[in-house]
Amino acid sequence: MSKLALIIKREYLAKVRNKSFVIMTFLSPLLMVAMVVLIAYLAKVNDAEKRIVAVLNQSDYFSTDFQTTESVSYIRFFDMDLETAKDSTLKIGYTGLLYIPAAENLEMVTKETVFFTKDSPNSLFLKKIEWVFEDRLRESRLQGIGVSSKDFAKVDREFEINTSTFSGEQNLKHINEIKAGIGLAFGYLIMMFIIIYGGFVMRSVIEEKTSRIIEVIISSVRPFQLLMGKILGTSLAGVTQFTIWIFSAGLLLLVAGIFIDVDLNTLNAGPDFIKKTTGDASMPIPSLSETANLYTQEVFELPWFMLVSSFLVYFVLGYLIYSAIYAAIGAAVDNETDTQQFIFPIILPLMLAIYVGFFSVFNNPHGPIAVGFSLFPLTSPIVMLMRLPWGIGEGGVPIWQFVTSILLLLGTFIGIVWVAAKIYRVGILMYGKKPTYRELYKWLKY
Repeated sequence: MSKLALIIKREYLAKVRNKSFVIMTFLSPLLMVAMVVLIAYLAKVNDAEKRIVAVLNQSDYFSTDFQTTESVSYIRFFDMDLETAKDSTLKIGYTGLLYIPAAENLEMVTKETVFFTKDSPNSLFLKKIEWVFEDRLRESRLQGIGVSSKDFAKVDREFEINTSTFSGEQNLKHINEIKAGIGLAFGYLIMMFIIIYGGFVMRSVIEEKTSRIIEVIISSVRPFQLLMGKILGTSLAGVTQFTIWIFSAGLLLLVAGIFIDVDLNTLNAGPDFIKKTTGDASMPIPSLSETANLYTQEVFELPWFMLVSSFLVYFVLGYLIYSAIYAAIGAAVDNETDTQQFIFPIILPLMLAIYVGFFSVFNNPHGPIAVGFSLFPLTSPIVMLMRLPWGIGEGGVPIWQFVTSILLLLGTFIGIVWVAAKIYRVGILMYGKKPTYRELYKWLKY
């Protein structure tokens, strides 16, 4: 067996036999699933809350506008002054009191209307109430210039444009966000894997360096072989753990969905956005479940084979690049405390890839910022995966951009491994001195 294969085997077995590795391999999926179930349960409890609002209407308006719905109940007070109504609302424990005073006209009524609450009200809930007043004011003002109530009902309708592809297929709203979200999930997995297991490589180098074992190993193995063995061995251990996490977490989520009375689909529900309608300020927009089949079909039609294949390619190349950098840092220092000055410059491109890629790809997946970050080697493993759900070729990522990004990653990997090997060759035998960036540059010339 070659020396490189022996090093890979040694690193792999050293990681998978570690007690903390075994414990976290089986404990982490339990913790993650427990967290998901807890969030779903809390979301369910939060959505179950029904608001009760007292209404003291002393005006000649809004007599039929505030009707009880599934989420809000309106209780009307009659023959009561404001102070008594406020005291009653507090004692009973209602969400708030909507006070609509008597005035000369609608403009004065709305101007003097107050919504009393014990605490600051929810902004979305408050907006529902405001929309009722806005509709009535608009109708009144239009009637003042000769528009009848019937005409107002005709013009006060929301409009949603129909969208379609040139081939006649219906376009779905928010499908671009879903595609970018899928790519973001792939990219986020890569980022977390690099941060976690890149650190493993760095700590492994530091441990061997401080224990002086490295002095024995380096006498029979070339630094480049040792560096590559550590990177590949640790990455294989990470892939093993990651695979176990995916399968066990998926199985646990399935069990949780079957045996626990918590709807995990609650996590997919966004804020309770509502339509602005006349006379009913709480009419919900069509839920996602009403178009679930269309969205499911659209998601299934994504180029999953290409996405998974590309994920593996970018995952491997991205991890190898960053692991080489982590290994070079581990060789340059004597303890983890000294690594802090070098860690941030490594994490910064990953953070930029997530946040800049998120905003640029969501707005325009083929814009100059998205394209630039998907070609730059230190960010392309994440940003390119966010663009790939649109496919490769016409309508998606141009073939030349996809090929160029992979070639740049390969070239960068070769260059970084060469630089890391230079630092590794000198750094693993240096003790008791905290290196600077200038000294690292000098090591490259040795």
